Amino acid sequence: MFRKFIVLAAISTIGASAFALDNDQVQRSVQLKDASTVHIFKDGKMAMEDKYGRAVRMEPGHVMDAKNGEKITMHGDEVGRLASILFVPN
Repeated sequence: MFRKFIVLAAISTIGASAFALDNDQVQRSVQLKDASTVHIFKDGKMAMEDKYGRAVRMEPGHVMDAKNGEKITMHGDEVGRLASILFVPN
C-alpha cells in the first residue's frame, strides 16, 4: 500500500514540474486547441510546448488556433530557451 502511494507521489511530481515555468521570462502562456501551449516571452518571441511538456519547433509565421478562438501567429522559434526553462536537473 505504501509503495503505491510513493509511486503515485513520484508520478504527480513529474507531471507538475512540466507546468512550472520561470515567470520572469514568460509574459503569457496560451493553450491551443490541439492541447499544446504557446509561451510568449517578454521580448515578443514565442516558443511551443507540445501536450507532453516538451519544447518543439514551430515555423515562424505559422497561424495557430487558441482554445478561446484567438488566432496566434508564431514569431521566433525559441526552442532552446523554452527547453532550458522546462528542464529541471535532478
